[in-house]
Amino acid sequence: MAAAAGRSGSQSPLAAAARLGRSVAVAPAARLESVRALTDLLREPQLRETAEESVFQDLLKILTEALNEIEQAYKDSCELLDLDTCLLLVAECFRCLRNACAECAKNQDVMRNLGLITTSVRFIKLLDGIQIKEELLLTAFRCSLQFLGNIATGNRDSQNSIWKCAFPDLFLFLIVTDHLLKCPDLVKVLYAKLSNQERVTLLELIMSKVSEKNSVTSEEMNVFMRIADFLASCFRDKCEAVLKLTSAADAEDEEALVTVRLLDVLCEMTSNNGQLEHLQALPGLLETAIDTLRLTHLAGKQSVNIFTATHAMTGQEEISHPAVGFKSHLICLIGNLCYKSKENQDKVYELDGIPLILDNCSIDDNNPFVNQWAVYAIRNLTEQNERNQELIARMEEKGLANNSVLERMGLEIEKQDDKLLLRSVRRKPL
Repeated sequence: MAAAAGRSGSQSPLAAAARLGRSVAVAPAARLESVRALTDLLREPQLRETAEESVFQDLLKILTEALNEIEQAYKDSCELLDLDTCLLLVAECFRCLRNACAECAKNQDVMRNLGLITTSVRFIKLLDGIQIKEELLLTAFRCSLQFLGNIATGNRDSQNSIWKCAFPDLFLFLIVTDHLLKCPDLVKVLYAKLSNQERVTLLELIMSKVSEKNSVTSEEMNVFMRIADFLASCFRDKCEAVLKLTSAADAEDEEALVTVRLLDVLCEMTSNNGQLEHLQALPGLLETAIDTLRLTHLAGKQSVNIFTATHAMTGQEEISHPAVGFKSHLICLIGNLCYKSKENQDKVYELDGIPLILDNCSIDDNNPFVNQWAVYAIRNLTEQNERNQELIARMEEKGLANNSVLERMGLEIEKQDDKLLLRSVRRKPL
């Protein structure tokens, strides 16, 4: 969702627009003051709707002149006397445009028709050739990306325009420099346009980024959470594509490979405490993980395929298949989502997920470490949750849960006051 919040102040939008028009021909510092006033005004939805095309024409003119000056200065290797003010002006113009098109289809269309998408892409391409990375320049760069994200949100024509201007060279530049991942709205736009093979590449880069152990700011964490929301929705929508991998002929199905990579990224994101709580509360993610585990488990029982549990008694050959470990990762995701979450523990109970996990805890060459992940998930499901403990205990008593399996998981049944409970014991070797 594109955002622009704040208050309008005491100026009227017409007065600010007139002031902006008069400032087009004056010094950058005077223009900057006028654009800032307009940026603040255009935070208000009602004022965005009443903004006239001439406002955006003036902003386009200011931007074009400023970009020409920056481009010429770097091209001729000469110093621009007022470079800082020029960069501040560019950043403020993009902020103003970003605010003006937030959730406003009318302004999105006007700006696109004026060529402001092309202007923004031109600025980003300009940065690609500039070695000096001034902080002010990077700020302007981020604002231009945010503008592209806002103008594309919910507007297919703008999305198509960005795609025509940006792919493939600019897209690859943004990926390599990590800048794309700082703009969730733009990630959504470009992801929708990518082929499945290109999506796999993007997801691998996201995986690499979220795996980094560097500390992040609250702003960066917020960006990651918005990307996590988007990727979780993609997983919910496309999770059943992985069932294509039951056929040997479809072992390289690209849509299924995207699903596999989406799960990998979500597992990594839920292993980060900063993102875990947010993802635990995300509607539908836990249910999707359980449903997908149930579907793949059933598929493995109906025929012999990559989802069928196997255990070689002799020399083990390495299994090369994109879905190796998929069920292990589903159980890992379920375990992560239930970590110290009573609500999710109870949800798994209600979805009959506990018997399903117990039925997937045998050694399986197609799912390395599945037993360990099952132990982890069961521990998270039963921690301070007597109902889940009682369920597993009753299953064991009725012969529905193998006692030797529980022992290998480091659990045993104990009877207390007519209640059957699980308790931890020293694990037996596998």
